[in-house]
Amino acid sequence: MNHTSIDIQLVIDTFLLLLIGIGPKIALVPFLEVTADIDPAKKSLVVRKMLTTAGAVALLLIAIGELLARLLHFSTGSLSIAGGIILVIIAVTMVLGTTDPKDSPAVKGHDPLRVAVFPLAVPYLLNPAGIVTLVTLSAEAKSLSVVAMVLALLAAVLGIDLAVFRVANRVSDHLDESRMLVTEKIFGVLLAALAVQLMLDGLDSVGVIHLTGH
Repeated sequence: MNHTSIDIQLVIDTFLLLLIGIGPKIALVPFLEVTADIDPAKKSLVVRKMLTTAGAVALLLIAIGELLARLLHFSTGSLSIAGGIILVIIAVTMVLGTTDPKDSPAVKGHDPLRVAVFPLAVPYLLNPAGIVTLVTLSAEAKSLSVVAMVLALLAAVLGIDLAVFRVANRVSDHLDESRMLVTEKIFGVLLAALAVQLMLDGLDSVGVIHLTGH
């Protein structure tokens, strides 16, 4: 459905989708583990790099998401299915994985500022659900007021991210590792459910299935 006007339901739904798609929940535990051995000043630089990268990519997707969909000939439904599949992989890794993030090929031996771009900024902070949301909003926003609302809500979510990661920096030395691990597993299960829902929504959008209430 094309969005041409703003109402409270649209604002709430968009905010929640952005909070899921570019919020701190997936990136927080890997961030704490990757930055555990570096000084606070370097941690602050990692946070800044991570947020600016995720924010820049998000703005790019809002600006050209619809164009990309047209050029590459994919629908928002197929994008939702693809995003769900990738999110399932991330969720399964979170739930079943036992490897320390610091030992992964994307992290081991790399400068923390490089790790801040990948994998912390994308696909942990700006995750597949966020990419699907931003491209869909780009395709469906049909007025400047709706685009302005999306930008304002994106700024608000990034502000929440900044606050969370700054607090995490200050208290990271006092966090219990086992509790962090349990939190990560719980988030992984919830993300798996979200991934399944993304795929179901995509299948419904392309007409493969019909979801009750849609």
